[in-house]
Amino acid sequence: MAATKPIKKESTAIMKKDSSSKNIKRKKTDEKNNGNELAFGKIKVKTTNLSKIYFPKEKITKGMVIDYYQGIADYILPYLQNRPESLKRNPGGINDPVFFHKDAGVDAPKWIKRKKIYSVSARKDIDYIICNDRATLAYLNNLGCIELNPWNSTINSLDKPDYMIIDIDPSEKNNFDQVVEVANVVKEILDRGEAKSFCKTSGASGLHIYVPMGGKYSYDQSKDFAHLLCKLVCDQLSSFTTLERNLKKRGNKKIYLDYLQNRRGQTLACAYSLRPRAGATVSAPLQWDEVQRGLRPSEFTITTIFDRLKKTGDLFKGVIGNNIDLGKVLEKISG
Repeated sequence: MAATKPIKKESTAIMKKDSSSKNIKRKKTDEKNNGNELAFGKIKVKTTNLSKIYFPKEKITKGMVIDYYQGIADYILPYLQNRPESLKRNPGGINDPVFFHKDAGVDAPKWIKRKKIYSVSARKDIDYIICNDRATLAYLNNLGCIELNPWNSTINSLDKPDYMIIDIDPSEKNNFDQVVEVANVVKEILDRGEAKSFCKTSGASGLHIYVPMGGKYSYDQSKDFAHLLCKLVCDQLSSFTTLERNLKKRGNKKIYLDYLQNRRGQTLACAYSLRPRAGATVSAPLQWDEVQRGLRPSEFTITTIFDRLKKTGDLFKGVIGNNIDLGKVLEKISG
């Protein structure tokens, strides 16, 4: 994977423009602890250890990660709005152990929006954080959230997702051109059903395909729809795709088509999220004509995404607020 160029300690020009337009101020509060305070109107967010290296090879610090998310805020916040967040925390950087933290609202400041949701598996209410603004974004980043993982549904309709997802997850022996081939077969089937679809890089080794559901259908309906699509793809590409989730059983030569991401409470890195991987890659929305042989996810990084957005704008905005007629789509696909 190609390495990114080191980022200067100050933000890129577009980060500065975006941040200043929202009147964000940073002032020193604890020089000894290398800590700063971000002011969002009356809300103050203390940030600490800003010089801690998060991406060693690229020399990217915690402070640069916070600046990245402030710069990308106008693009990423629509995909976080009113969605419970399952926190994935890397407080020591990408080479240190990661841990997951769902019940994060318990210790959050009073101004943080949160939602208690009963968990059957945990047998208790989980106090989820809801990230609707730049202040909450900075708070999460300061906790070590390099990656952001929202639910597929919002607190306004928890049992009905806004989109269906197919996660194309390659194994060790697969190449990315095979991932691209799978994505295009998925699109061909969806096109046959006249269902609009959107593709983004995972920010790692795979691709994510989203179909707008508009909160019209249940998680089970969304999951069953994804399962059918994945079966149809596996029928066409049986030599290197599988629905087998168990790593040992599927081996290292087949791409896993993960339709189970459509269960209630499951999360994926959202559009424009950084990934805690070498290269500081971003989960980047794509135009479908870009999804062809030679595509490389390593091209979409913390240093390249802003120039790309100047050219493309938000390629993912049709995912929210639109929907399909599932009955008609299934009829056309099956017929």
